[in-house]
Amino acid sequence: MKKILLLLSISVFLCGCKSKSVTNTKVDNKTERVIKGNWSITAVNYPSSEYIKVNSFDIADSKCFVGSTWKFISNNNKGSMALTNASCLTFTSDITWFINKEGQFVMKVLSAGEKAKRVRDGYVLNVANVTETSFQLVDKINVGGKMTEVIYQFQKN
Repeated sequence: MKKILLLLSISVFLCGCKSKSVTNTKVDNKTERVIKGNWSITAVNYPSSEYIKVNSFDIADSKCFVGSTWKFISNNNKGSMALTNASCLTFTSDITWFINKEGQFVMKVLSAGEKAKRVRDGYVLNVANVTETSFQLVDKINVGGKMTEVIYQFQKN
């Protein structure tokens, strides 16, 4: 009987001490539903864009993202992106994404056949000016010790 009580108390202790995953954040389902569908980036803007180059999402120069197509599926937080700018490298990838309650867009770019849980690195951008036909993703980068905003303007297809 003592062994059973000891095992029971240990199992209760272990269950009560599980830590929560960092990715276990609450999502903003309302905003996710608004941006579901097919979108294109119509502009990428940031101060001094004529002097500095920004490597967006560790993929390509930010200007290569103008004209890119994005698909967001809100019920399973999957999607895809494709760079189609003729003067840039062609790139296509699946993505996983969600919008947390703080208004941040959290995204992972997946290589072919790769599962999201195996990808450790991702990107966190702020979501701004959401309407039925447009929205912005705002990234903050360090340029010469000063935080600068890079704004990706999305338009619904």
